[in-house]
Amino acid sequence: MRKLVACLACRNEGTRLYGKPLQNLDVKKKITIIKYIIDSLKKIKTIDEIVLAISKNKSDIIYKQIAKNNKIKYVIGDEENVLKRLILSCKLVKGTDIFRVTTESPFMIFEEVKKAWKIHVQDNNDLTAIDNVPDGAGFEIIKLSAYEKSEKLGKKRHKSELCSLFIRENKSKFKLNKLDVRSEYLRPDIRLTADYPEDLVLLRKIYNKFKSYYPRIPMRKIIKYINKNPTIIKDVNKYVEQGLKTMYI
Repeated sequence: MRKLVACLACRNEGTRLYGKPLQNLDVKKKITIIKYIIDSLKKIKTIDEIVLAISKNKSDIIYKQIAKNNKIKYVIGDEENVLKRLILSCKLVKGTDIFRVTTESPFMIFEEVKKAWKIHVQDNNDLTAIDNVPDGAGFEIIKLSAYEKSEKLGKKRHKSELCSLFIRENKSKFKLNKLDVRSEYLRPDIRLTADYPEDLVLLRKIYNKFKSYYPRIPMRKIIKYINKNPTIIKDVNKYVEQGLKTMYI
């Protein structure tokens, strides 16, 4: 029996924007990015459990309380070896596959998760990804055994936050599937991730516009809103190319 576990790597490092997952989308209600992500994932029926993969750095201990507050499990592991933390998270709850999103990107394309999981299982993929969409909106589903192989054979850079890098660089060793999605989602020119203060300003604008949809703002509405109001992304456009360099291999 397959079990899909959303494993969320949590760490507060970052000189450009410290504590990205803890930044508020809703300042008044104190709804953070990580809170939004957790609540969104809880609505996805194909995801069986959510586990926080927390760095052992003292500044990251706050995530233990976040896990408790949201009634989800957690593991604490090596600060630099993110890949190992995700593996431990999945094993903690006896999962077979990992659902991966980054914890600084609240607005995933949740509409495609059910289809992706079905294809992932039917085709027995090692990695099923949704690529070429807005930076931060994509996700990956990875077989636990594929990550274990990556951890064993990969180098240090493969074990960083670029957890699927070894798989993507060694396609002959794994079975990969890049999911076909609606053409309107194919917008890698749009950036929806919190790495700089300007990113956070944009995410808050989007959240405030569509907060009635909490915690699952439809991506088609976000893209349509940006299309009609292109000036709202002008301050983050300078970071798009930089983000694309680490998104796809």
